[in-house]
Amino acid sequence: MNNSQAGILQDIPKHSRYLSFHLEADSINKDRLHEVLEELAEIVDGEKIVLGFGPSLLQALQVLIKDMRTFPVLSGPGFDIPSTPAALWCWLRGDDPGELYHLSREVEQLLFPHFNLGHVLDGFMFQDSRDLTGYEDGTENPEGEEAVAAAIVNGQGKGLDGSSFVAVQQWVHDLDVFEDKSVDEQDDIIGRHISDNAEFDAAPPSAHVKRTAQESFEPDAFILRRSMPWTEGADAGLNFVSFGKSFAAFETILNRMTGKDDGISDALFSFSRPVTGAYFWCPPMKGNKLDLSALGI
Repeated sequence: MNNSQAGILQDIPKHSRYLSFHLEADSINKDRLHEVLEELAEIVDGEKIVLGFGPSLLQALQVLIKDMRTFPVLSGPGFDIPSTPAALWCWLRGDDPGELYHLSREVEQLLFPHFNLGHVLDGFMFQDSRDLTGYEDGTENPEGEEAVAAAIVNGQGKGLDGSSFVAVQQWVHDLDVFEDKSVDEQDDIIGRHISDNAEFDAAPPSAHVKRTAQESFEPDAFILRRSMPWTEGADAGLNFVSFGKSFAAFETILNRMTGKDDGISDALFSFSRPVTGAYFWCPPMKGNKLDLSALGI
């Protein structure tokens, strides 16, 4: 029986709203935090709202979750990958951005004044789940039982089984740079033909697909991607969201993207950069309610 937050394994929604909260210094009181999180658990259904706990909040709760850690700071030739941790992460999912806005206000008001809203980002489905470059996103995602095996913790015991670890990065695209390239050059960056989404052997080793092919690692590095495009004023990009049974597979892929393995960095960095990077632990469900027993709640 899978008792994960349902939104993790469900299809991408039409709209998303991502909220990151920071813990107020004078609110680091274990008993008071328990009360606030109990109230939050009443409205988190795991489907419309997917919830994750960051390292600082787990430390404030005096809880150790195996495999939980802070997002690493990395760099490569000409680019940096930042770490921007937060205490709490909410992924709001739905069809109506107005409803998501009101839901986000409800969450923010419930958490105030103990948590301050640090970052808000609205995402949306573009065409048939494509990145704003026009290329299909998440093509190699595992499905069915393979998705559960890749994304959901199993065999760790009560309060942990059904949980998941999520990596979140906001990527900013320079679409002017990308669109200045020929179609062949764009295909070489991605490693797929935009015309039919097919991979091609002649793509250079820096092609994104070749850098991130999950089955090319030993052991396989399968993750469940739930990324969505975003726009904000004149800026745009992809909010990368990756669920795993641990962070091992994600970090394996990210290290290869930076060229840490072989000195070849991902061609994605030629037009896009991450501006955030954070890790969160998403607890399981117990019936229709969030299971916070691993936190002593």
